[in-house]
Amino acid sequence: MKPSETGWRHLIHSTRYSLKGFKAAFLNEAAFRQELLLCVLLLPLAWWIARTPVEWLLLVGSCVWVLVVELLNSAVETVVDRIGPEHHVLSGRAKDIGSAAVMLSLIMAGLTWGVLLWQRLA
Repeated sequence: MKPSETGWRHLIHSTRYSLKGFKAAFLNEAAFRQELLLCVLLLPLAWWIARTPVEWLLLVGSCVWVLVVELLNSAVETVVDRIGPEHHVLSGRAKDIGSAAVMLSLIMAGLTWGVLLWQRLA
């Protein structure tokens, strides 16, 4: 994309690049596919669990947040792999930190869904 592109052209190009990123993650990242499937399965349940719009946003937002963090982690892993296949302590650390971020997002999503489900059933 040219730096001089602004407005609608910029939006169109940015959207195209974003869709290309989604496709790359879906085709190349098993974890992203698994988390996306989990979100697709859970989202209809969010309508039943949530009693308020804010609760619904928390449920949906926690799913989206997991996907966002997984996309960022995949980007880090891709860049590290691009640098070279040899083991380096900093490369390993970058991948481990990205993985930790995904784990925290999954824990938070699990807690959010668990608490709101518990509230609904109690």
